[in-house]
Formats: sequence, structure tokens, C-alpha cells
Amino acid sequence: MYKVIAKDGRAKRAEFTTVHGIVQTPVFMNVGTAAAIKGAVATSDLEQIKTQIQLSNTYHLHVRPGDEIVKKLGGLHKFMSWNKPILTDSGGFQVFSLTNLRKIKEEGVYFNSHVDGRKIFMGPEQSMQIQSNLASTIAMAFDECPPSHAERSYIEASVNRTYRWLERCKTEMDRLNSLPNTINNKQMLFGINQGGVLPDIRIEHAKRIRELDLEGYAIGGLAVGETHEEMYNVLDETVPYLPEDKPVYLMGVGTPANILEAVDRGVDFFDCVYPSRNGRHGHVYTNFGKINLFNAKYELDDRPIEPGCGCPACQRYSRAYIRHLLKAKEMLGMRLCVLHNLYFYNTMMEEIRLAIEEGRYSEYKKHKLEGMESGRQD
Repeated sequence: MYKVIAKDGRAKRAEFTTVHGIVQTPVFMNVGTAAAIKGAVATSDLEQIKTQIQLSNTYHLHVRPGDEIVKKLGGLHKFMSWNKPILTDSGGFQVFSLTNLRKIKEEGVYFNSHVDGRKIFMGPEQSMQIQSNLASTIAMAFDECPPSHAERSYIEASVNRTYRWLERCKTEMDRLNSLPNTINNKQMLFGINQGGVLPDIRIEHAKRIRELDLEGYAIGGLAVGETHEEMYNVLDETVPYLPEDKPVYLMGVGTPANILEAVDRGVDFFDCVYPSRNGRHGHVYTNFGKINLFNAKYELDDRPIEPGCGCPACQRYSRAYIRHLLKAKEMLGMRLCVLHNLYFYNTMMEEIRLAIEEGRYSEYKKHKLEGMESGRQD
């Protein structure tokens, strides 16, 4: 159940109730592709850094260790010792990213595994079955993510097939949720809007998928090569055609600035690998811009990454010490940077929710963006 608590322009502050707990939105989902956040971050850490919901990937868990194994061990929550919501990506993005390893047909997609080359087939039914075995809170529909600047004819055909796949996903999810041996028979299904950067195709697809009355709706196929302006234009045009009483999820986005702009356009859910990937390379987020701790100027800097930050890294360690760890290739350096970045994102989402509640979101967004663009602390 999704309940809007406050609105400020098109920005929404809401609560999304699931079988694994309530998610306060707007929310950032911490990305644990293979049932773990990269950078040696444990689920106990996630609780400490204010994580509400985490995301794992259907394709990667199907390949390794295998979704049947996860089911035998009690489902993904039990497997990774996490009792809050989990969203599983359907594997559809791998259709986009594994271009040289796949063949798309009406029935589904034929893959070669990126791990060992073995042949894999995944269609809507298989994706739902894998996600049901994983027993995630929210399952994503199986879709194709066409290149954002593909030919109109290709995008039209792809979007029509994605709609037919969504109908099949819904039918299969309903069947799986009715079976006695299903671990989570309250698993939710989110549909995915596609259409490249062509607003008319996006709008038409949004109108069609909203008729299926799903638990939530995602906008996919963005942050894959188009400009930020094109992304924001797609959101401006498309979000008004998705149901106001259901959560909207912008997949794979993004930078703090992307999130601030998308919230202003009515988006609730976000996920992105940036905070963990950048952290593993010593790039950390602050309210005054991103800094690279490998830089020599931090060699004698005894300040925390960001003064006043409540994350485990900033509470105890200096920039100089974390820089030393990174230079010495000690895993602790990566881990502290990832913890800081995820804490930064989760705290920013808290600030966003409060600003919307208090009716000052545009002022908050302006101040936050100006601060991050200033580079004042660097």
C-alpha cells in the first residue's frame, strides 16, 4: 500500500507498506547486486547507515549461486540476513548490457553466461520464477532496455514486446503467489516504462501499463547514454501519465543532482552503483562536492571526510588515514569510503523527505545543488 503524506509541487513524500516493512519515500536503494554491497559492507552495516531497502539482481543470483539454492536456504532475506525490503531487478538490464552474449526473441532472451559461457534462457516466466525463488519483496517485470537513441521503429517494436512480456509477468506472478510452497506469496510486481528519449512512445506505454493496476511503476532505459536534459524531459513528459497513487521508480539513477531533479518531477525510488563504485576508488561525496582522497593534498589532512557527518568513517578516521589505506590497498580504505557514500545518500534522502513535508523542497534543492557545485571544501 502506497500513501502520500505530503506534496510540494510534483515532489511527493509517501509511505510504501510491504510485507517486510514500511519504506519512507523518496528513497535510495543500496545496490547489492550479488546479495552484498561491494566494498565489504555487511547487512549489520546497512542498518547502521540508515538503509531502508536494498536491491539485488536476478540474473547474477541465477548464475551464482543459483536461485534454487537460495530458495532451499529460505529465500534472499534469510540467505543474506536482512529483514527489511529487497527489490530484485528482473535481469532485463543484462539484455541491454550483455549485447554480445544474447539474442532477443518473442519468447525471451538467450544468453551466454558472463561467468562460464553456459547457455541460459530467460523470458518473463523464468524471470518471475527466479524472483519468486529469491522471495524478494518487490519483483521487477522482465523487459528490454533499448538503446536510448535507437531508431524509432526499433524502439516501437521493443516497447510493444516489453508490454506483452509484462502481461506474461503479471499472469505468472499471480500463479506463483498462489502456490503453497512459495516463500513470499505477497511478492509485488512493478512494471517498467520504456521508449528511449521519444516522449510520445513513453506516454503511450505509460497509459497502457497503468491499466494493469500493478503495485508500482518504474521508468527504465535512462542514464544509458542520453544527456541529463533528455532524461529530465522524459520524466517531465512521462511521470504525469503514471498513477499518482503508486510509487514511481527511476532505475539506475544516479548522481545526487539527478536524484534532486527527479524528486522534483515526482519520482519516489532510486538505485545506482555510483556511491559504492566511486567509494571503492576513493571518490567520496560531501555537501561541498565530490573529493578524491588519492590526491596528495589530503596526505596531512586530519579532518574527517566531512566534518559533522555521522557515518562510521567520519566518526573515527581522518582523510589522511583513509588516504593511506587506499594507497596501501588495504580493503578497510574502500570499505570506509563506501560506508560514507551510502550514508551520504541515505541522509540526503532523509533531508529530501523533511523538506517536502515542510513545503520547502525547491529552496532545499537549490541550496544543496549550489553547495555541491561550489567545491568549497576541496
